[in-house]
Amino acid sequence: MRADDLILFAQVVELGSFSKVAELNNLTNSVVSKRVARLEQEIGVQLLYRTTRKLTLTEAGKALLSGAKNVKQATQEALDKVSGYGEAISGHIKMSVPTISGDLILADAVAEFCNKHPGLSVDMSLENRFVNLVEEGYDLVIRTGYLEDSSMIARHILDSQWIVCASPSYLAQNGKPLTPKDLTTHNCLQYAYQTTGAADWEFKGDKENYIVQVSGSFSTDNATALRKAALGGHGIAYVPRCLVYHDIRDGQLVDIFPQQVGKKLGIYAVYPFTRQPPNKLRLLIEHIKQRYLAISHYF
Repeated sequence: MRADDLILFAQVVELGSFSKVAELNNLTNSVVSKRVARLEQEIGVQLLYRTTRKLTLTEAGKALLSGAKNVKQATQEALDKVSGYGEAISGHIKMSVPTISGDLILADAVAEFCNKHPGLSVDMSLENRFVNLVEEGYDLVIRTGYLEDSSMIARHILDSQWIVCASPSYLAQNGKPLTPKDLTTHNCLQYAYQTTGAADWEFKGDKENYIVQVSGSFSTDNATALRKAALGGHGIAYVPRCLVYHDIRDGQLVDIFPQQVGKKLGIYAVYPFTRQPPNKLRLLIEHIKQRYLAISHYF
């Protein structure tokens, strides 16, 4: 069974005629008919009822159609990913990215992409607010969390797991909380950027997630400042794992509840709705995604 015959079969069903498919692929009607017949012969069942007015799927045809569509879609997605790699990429892209990802990976990734395409320039802002893409003239935004706006396309990159952590010195002095609810008696450093509330820390329950309301003496909207406060032994922090991955690995911070934290947010590439985004945008998004996936264990 040939993949291109499956794709052709899916096109015949979608367009409803051999002639339209023939025109689309620059083939003759007879070639399209013969290739569908070849597919039927290889499978050993009839896929279509043919009349002079219309084509109707048989039960076997209906069963095969889903798989044929998947082959067609996978082929198109593969082509979209590499489309334009041989072309010169030029122009300008204005983008906004979160501070943590910007520092960790995106500054280097985007600069590398610009070096690969000398005719391209990128203006990248590092900020955590949800910018208005259209009003503020952004072409691309990388954001953590779901964006409810039907006028935007949000392409998922990967998920970011949060953790609760503290320095060994803090735990030695104040004791290690044994359960999430023990956090109410500790100094909890709060990340004011959280959309769900800096003092609302989410954990996994037996049936559903639950919230522990914490308190503490220090709150900031800057991830670097929060990390430094935790490293200094000043309290317990609730942060994205990628922010403190190396600190945990090196023993400078301790992951207190490694299996119990319930907060996991998607990271998305968001751009204004368009039937076919500019090639430079598609290639940049793919480049960024591959850089994220290369260090997916940080997240």
